[in-house]
Amino acid sequence: MQTVVLVVTLVLMAVVAVFFWRSVAASSGPPVGDTANSWRSRLIWVLTIAGVVISVASLREWPHAIASHEEAVVVNVTGGLWWWEIDAEEIPAGKPVVFHVTSEDVNHGMGVYDSELRLLFQTQGMPGYVNKVSYTFDEPGTYRVLCLEFCGLSHHEMADEFEVVAGQ
Repeated sequence: MQTVVLVVTLVLMAVVAVFFWRSVAASSGPPVGDTANSWRSRLIWVLTIAGVVISVASLREWPHAIASHEEAVVVNVTGGLWWWEIDAEEIPAGKPVVFHVTSEDVNHGMGVYDSELRLLFQTQGMPGYVNKVSYTFDEPGTYRVLCLEFCGLSHHEMADEFEVVAGQ
């Protein structure tokens, strides 16, 4: 997905640059000094180069890119009013895990927290759609799943947990 976004961005920037260059070349207004045209040309070049550099730098690999290796563990997570269903109670440490997250009723925000309640990652559980997020747990322990999207009166009770175990 990132490659597609990068290519589309660069193509659209090239189209805009062509329009700028054509506008400068076809300007039929009163003559302005060579200095003004020179500065205008430099400005267009600087903006074009800056746009390409900023686009490439900001479209680097996303932090939760989906693991593509065969060794990835798939964990299915379904949310509902006011529960989580996780099809794995134990997850191996050190292996990429791809969470497939959906919902049976309304939007739920699935946040995974470590033992000190630091948020490690989050994604949305949406009815009729499966969001995927990849994460590799480095440390064994108990991890909590909490809902991050207010979903009704018992939203605060929407919690579950799973164990990350070493050496599997």
